[in-house]
Amino acid sequence: SGSSDPYCVVKVDNEEVARTATVWKSLNPFWGEEYTLRLPRGFRNLAVYVLDEDTIGQDDVIGKVSLSRQQISAKPRGVDSWLSLVPVDPDKEVQGEIHLELRVPEQGHPRVLRCRLIEARDLAPRDLSGTSDPFARVSCCGHTLETAVIKKTRFPHWDEMLEFELAEGELGQTMLSVEVWDWDIVGKNDFLGRVEFPLDTICTDPTKGWFQLLPFPSTTEDHGGQLGALRLAVRLVEDRVLPPHYYQPLIQLLTEPILCPGQPSAGTALAVLEEVTSGESRQNVATKLVKIFLGQGLAVPLLDYLTTRELARTTDPNTLFRSNSLASKSVEQFMKVVGLSYLHEVLKPVVNRIFEEKKYVELDPGKMELSRGRRISFKGSLSEAQVRESSLELLKGYLEDIVDAIVGSVEKCPLLMRVAFKQLRRRVEERFPSEQHEEVQYFSISGFLFLRFFAPAVLTPKLFSLREQHADPRTGRTLLLLAK
Repeated sequence: SGSSDPYCVVKVDNEEVARTATVWKSLNPFWGEEYTLRLPRGFRNLAVYVLDEDTIGQDDVIGKVSLSRQQISAKPRGVDSWLSLVPVDPDKEVQGEIHLELRVPEQGHPRVLRCRLIEARDLAPRDLSGTSDPFARVSCCGHTLETAVIKKTRFPHWDEMLEFELAEGELGQTMLSVEVWDWDIVGKNDFLGRVEFPLDTICTDPTKGWFQLLPFPSTTEDHGGQLGALRLAVRLVEDRVLPPHYYQPLIQLLTEPILCPGQPSAGTALAVLEEVTSGESRQNVATKLVKIFLGQGLAVPLLDYLTTRELARTTDPNTLFRSNSLASKSVEQFMKVVGLSYLHEVLKPVVNRIFEEKKYVELDPGKMELSRGRRISFKGSLSEAQVRESSLELLKGYLEDIVDAIVGSVEKCPLLMRVAFKQLRRRVEERFPSEQHEEVQYFSISGFLFLRFFAPAVLTPKLFSLREQHADPRTGRTLLLLAK
């Protein structure tokens, strides 16, 4: 058809840890998916494979992007760029581990790096015999040494010591690279994998153990553009979590304006947070605040505090809670944390039916494909008016089911959400008490409940865990019109 059905698989040190949804019939897929991966301390490599899903037979591998730990950690703000996809040959994928001992004795001048290559295991087979002829190549400070070649094995045992003299001032950011290759009598040697170590780390702490072999890391260089490129945003964060009592002073500081409401709010920690958070970090801050206050049993008072401050700043009720302020983001995150199972219970039956029925729905005359009419009716091609009428009936039917499900779900709605919105309604009524603004108290609630909770879930069910896959283009169009 001239297109693909792409999805991504994320691997850490060759172990699959995540898979995106499939984007159907597209050469320019957008996933917009975010994963938080808890990584082992010694992880070496992150790789993202792009594949084309096939209904029949095995999925095709389009290409991959590979990033070493050093590449990611070298940028504290993270890697955020287009990276060219490189070809993936299943017969040349890196696997296996190498057993090394690295140390720099404290005594002696000049200092000597001793690299003992003991053995390797489970290497990739590169020869027709199903084995390889492996040797190791070690590079450091502009010098390269190699071990002997061990013939016809995937489990070589070298037990060789290679030594490098270290000149003064050569430590710094210098890396020691250990590569494993398959020796070929004719043609180029085949790459089997590599590992890297910062030299200054070895000097302070001798290194010994089994290490996962990794592929060469990807770069931003263009590989002819034949396979395309993948836009990635990857950030490595190392969190040190202390015992709970260490955080108590911070929690007291944050909860002070809630627990002692009589004091002026201008100089409180929450007020300062509200002033200094930018649009970029606001959602992150809101998520953390909601979780902290939920843990303290103070989530509803927090929302009341933030929304009351925003109400005080608002003069035009038509703009109320329309911006992505800390108050709006906090209510949004609160609904996602507290109301996700409620959302599933209300929307999942209707969303599943829309996905299963795959009806053709279109109201825009410029986008109608009248030749598809036969999929709606067996009476031959339909006119524009008939497609519009059929689409309207389908949309009305789906929408009626969605609205009925929401309206009939009062008892299922989490108590915390109901209490929060009751409080919000009262605050809005106090701020805009005139008769001409009578409906503002309801709009303020529906703005959150529909525009920031139900409608986004209808539009992209995958991001709210309502479906495992993104919708195909036809179902996606139906969901877009329903959300609107």
